[in-house]
Amino acid sequence: MFSRGAASMLRAASSSASQPMARLPASTTSVRHLSSSIKAALPNSTDKREQPQQGQQQPLESDSTSALDYKLAHKLRKLPPLPSLEPPSLDAPQAVSNILYNTPPPSKAPFKRHTLNCLVQNEPGVLSRVAGTLAARGFNIDSLVVCGTEIRDLSRMCIVLRGQDGVIEQARRQLEDLVPVWAVLDYTNTKVIERELMLVKVSILGPEYFEESQQASSPANTPELIAERETDASKAASASASSGAAQQAMTPLTPTEALRVKSDNMRSVIAFAEQFRGRVVDVSSTSVIVEMSGKSSRCDAFLKLVRPFGILECARSGTMVLPRSPIPSSYAGAEDLTEEEVEAIDAGALPPG
Repeated sequence: MFSRGAASMLRAASSSASQPMARLPASTTSVRHLSSSIKAALPNSTDKREQPQQGQQQPLESDSTSALDYKLAHKLRKLPPLPSLEPPSLDAPQAVSNILYNTPPPSKAPFKRHTLNCLVQNEPGVLSRVAGTLAARGFNIDSLVVCGTEIRDLSRMCIVLRGQDGVIEQARRQLEDLVPVWAVLDYTNTKVIERELMLVKVSILGPEYFEESQQASSPANTPELIAERETDASKAASASASSGAAQQAMTPLTPTEALRVKSDNMRSVIAFAEQFRGRVVDVSSTSVIVEMSGKSSRCDAFLKLVRPFGILECARSGTMVLPRSPIPSSYAGAEDLTEEEVEAIDAGALPPG
């Protein structure tokens, strides 16, 4: 709803707009006067469009510096200073305890028997270098056999030691890095033929005479000490009630009884040697020497059996090994034997006959 003055002004503006451009006013003051006149004529409509409704917020404008303006307007509170991380002062016991606590625990891998076969140059000083390398790593060599081969400039070393798998592998690589060493083979998990030669001197007098001979041959048993012990023993025997029984027990055997005892002991030792495929190579009035070859475990078992008779001397050559040769088979169901089966059918472990 417009007033009459506003309607007349609109008609005048439309008639002036329909005239040619040349007839427009030259200055912009008439245009500004016209727009102000229109706004004054339409106060209600313009006020409603320009003024927002009450209770309605205008949208905020966002630009690239809005975040910076927000932070400048909202001051952050001052944070407390960070705590100091200076290391505490430790004395010697505390420092050592800290080092031991942070040290990783040792490996729990089991210690087992390893067999190494070294192919080395046949020249002086090789044995000392190999043994020195193993001694520097703290290994105790259980067996060491060095011998020549069919090739003049090549020698073979068979080394048996105990240790963990990882440590033995490091030692093997270190031995292989030596200049005179051609190669180092680990036969621990390989099917091999293992043999060892042993000579053992066994007493046939009996365990009580063996103990007496051992005590008499001891360097600590000087004539003065022996006389003193005999005096003390005689005084104690006379004071005790069973002196007669003790003297009767120490009565020496007659020659016939001693011969019978020695013959029985000799037959027992020979029977043990035959069971282990050994043989008697020397006989004397007080002892016999038995020669046998086999695995190291068999030699150990034989020594345990003849120990009650009394072992005077023992010499062992050390372990020698060679890998087994595979046997090709055309049978479809043929499979490689396990280690337990190989141990079971080993000819050296079978009884005679």
